[in-house]
Amino acid sequence: MGLIQVVLSRIRRSIGKLVLLTLVATLLVSCGPLGQEEPTPEPSPTPAPTATPEPTPTPEPTPTPTATPEPTPTPEPEPTPTPEPVTVDYTYEILATFPHDREAFTQGLEFHDGYIYESTGLRGESTLRQVDLESGEVLQIHHLEEDLFGEGLTILDGRIYQMTWQAGVGFVYDLETFEPLGEFTYEGEGWGLANDGERLVMSDGSNVITFRDPETFEILDEIEVYDDSGAVTMLNELEWIDGEIWSNIWLDDLIVVVDPETGWVTQRIDFTGLLQDEDRGDYRVDVLNGIAWDEEEERLIVTGKLWPVMYQVEVMP
Repeated sequence: MGLIQVVLSRIRRSIGKLVLLTLVATLLVSCGPLGQEEPTPEPSPTPAPTATPEPTPTPEPTPTPTATPEPTPTPEPEPTPTPEPVTVDYTYEILATFPHDREAFTQGLEFHDGYIYESTGLRGESTLRQVDLESGEVLQIHHLEEDLFGEGLTILDGRIYQMTWQAGVGFVYDLETFEPLGEFTYEGEGWGLANDGERLVMSDGSNVITFRDPETFEILDEIEVYDDSGAVTMLNELEWIDGEIWSNIWLDDLIVVVDPETGWVTQRIDFTGLLQDEDRGDYRVDVLNGIAWDEEEERLIVTGKLWPVMYQVEVMP
C-alpha cells in the first residue's frame, strides 16, 4: 500500500475514534453520572383554588371584664342600745293614820293576817310584838335579853325571823305563840330583813343586800344597790312588795324601791314632812323607819322610830 493510502487509513481510523469518543461523551453527559438513575420528577402540585375572601367582620367592642359581683351580705341589724336605767322620784299622799306606841323604837315592821308584827330596838328595851293596827294595842310581846339590840324581822312559813344589830345572832319564833324555835348566826351587822317567799333578804347598812337560806342562813346570792347618783348605802328596814325590795334609808326621809335582779333603784320616794307637827308634840322622835305591806287590801303602812303615828300612804309620781 502506498504512503498516501497508509496516511488516509490512519486518518480515517483517528476520525472514527474521535467520532466514537464524541458520541460516548455526549451519551454520558445526557445520562448523568454512571450508576445513578435520574429521579422521576415530582408532579407539580395542583395549586389550591384561591378561596374567595370572606368579608372581614366588624370587630365587636371587647367588653370590659366585669368581676362576678359578690352577693351583698344581709346587713346585721345594729343592736338596739339598752336604755340607761332611770330612777324616778315619787311623792306620797296620806290616806289614813293609826296610833303607834311612842316608846317603840321601830326596827322592823310587817303586816300579816290583819296584824302588825314589830321588832323594836335599844338595849334593854328590845322586843318582838304583835299589834292591832286600828287601836295600836300591843296584843303579844316577847322581850329580848338586856344586852341585845333588836333589828329587822320577817315572817315566812309560819315562823318569825328577828335579827339583832351587832351581836351576829338572830332568832326564830313560832308565829302564833312567839315560842323560840332556834337561832341563826351571821357576820357583820344586822339591819333590815324581808323575804321573797323562799329566801330571806337582809341588809347590813351598806349598799349590799344578801339573799339567805331560811334554814341555815347561808348566803345564796347578793346584789349591790345603785341609783343614778351612785351606790346607795344605809339600807335599813326592808319589805318585799310585788317582786321588789323596798328599803328605808337610815337618817333620811327616803324609801327606795330596788330591782332584786340588778340592784338598781327604780323609784325613790321622798317622805319629807310625813310626821305632822301636831303628831310630833313634845316627845322625842327619831327617823323614818318601818314599812309594812297589806297584800290583801293593798295598803302601804309606814312609821318611824318613837313615832306616835303609823300612816297609810299612797305613792304617786
